[in-house]
Amino acid sequence: MISSLPLQGAAASGIGFLFALLTFVVYVAIIVWTYNDAKQRSDHPAFLWALVVFFAPFLGLVLYWILGRNAY
Repeated sequence: MISSLPLQGAAASGIGFLFALLTFVVYVAIIVWTYNDAKQRSDHPAFLWALVVFFAPFLGLVLYWILGRNAY
């Protein structure tokens, strides 16, 4: 009987890699979006908002939406 266990492990690690890659891409996209949006809509330096989102992604994004954006 042939065991398919190595193939299942490879599939699981492939799915895990794709999930990690997608998470990383979303993370970088949120930082880039925050920087670009802060350049247009904030009186504060855009670089500092990008750093806040870099160090605290979800909290930083919420703080930017509440405190950082000017209502135009």
